[in-house]
Amino acid sequence: MIEVPRAEQRAAEPLFWRAAPFIFLIFWSGGYSFAKLGLAHAEPLTLLALRYGLAVLALLPFLMIRKPRWPVSAGHWGAIALTGFLIQCVYFGLAYLAMKRGMNAGTTAIIMALQPILVAAAAPLVAGERGGRYLWLGLALGFAGVVLVILSEGSLGPSPWIAVLLAICALAGITLATLFEKWHGLKTDPVIGGVVQYIVGFAVLLPAARATETMAVDWHPELVIALAYLVIANSLISIGLYIALLQRGDATRISALLYLVPPLAMVLAWAILGEAVTTLAFAGFALSAAGVYIVSRTARR
Repeated sequence: MIEVPRAEQRAAEPLFWRAAPFIFLIFWSGGYSFAKLGLAHAEPLTLLALRYGLAVLALLPFLMIRKPRWPVSAGHWGAIALTGFLIQCVYFGLAYLAMKRGMNAGTTAIIMALQPILVAAAAPLVAGERGGRYLWLGLALGFAGVVLVILSEGSLGPSPWIAVLLAICALAGITLATLFEKWHGLKTDPVIGGVVQYIVGFAVLLPAARATETMAVDWHPELVIALAYLVIANSLISIGLYIALLQRGDATRISALLYLVPPLAMVLAWAILGEAVTTLAFAGFALSAAGVYIVSRTARR
């Protein structure tokens, strides 16, 4: 068998798949600001239940038109449901709670930017390999950058420690979901995956919202705009691309781009929410980016 050089393989890729990581990056970055915008008019779990219910309704026509191939095994269905729980309930649920508790959108994005280095650190364990000292150096730099941003309350705003804890648990959710997708290797149609994941999110968070929140909704134009963005750009496009790229084996490309989310998210938070951005905030991001770079290089080797 003749091995095709990687550069030629990349050049032969359809334009859509070459652009997909950047589309994901742009839409994912805006999610933090629009979530914060929506949280001014609805409680966190109530907002997510609305988002997931609308996402299911939006996906149903595609499901009927495309008539995709459905999973046949119980294990496959379980894998989709578990990924949905980790992303839609643990990741988004706890991230929204963190922002409702006072964490700014930019700070939340900074913490979530640690996901690539956590995946790179844990992936060798999943694959039965050992990490080197450079990998752990990168991890340390990444965490140091996040701590710098959190502790510098004047840069992105105060972050109550309960909000920090919630955000760290949300980070664990998206990290576990990514590792799980890499581990089981099952291919799922994006529309089916989206419908199942959002049904899981809706089924879990709606009762949780009824039990812990007033479920009062202020149908302000800002909420309508936020929901439109969160459903279309985040739930349909971003999550669909994220899962599809993971299933294509593009986790490294996604991880390499994720460290660009914080500066984009901070700029959008400044433009949409008026959140301050200072040199110290970018210094913390640069430290985290250096950690991600070291870990990514180590993982490729």
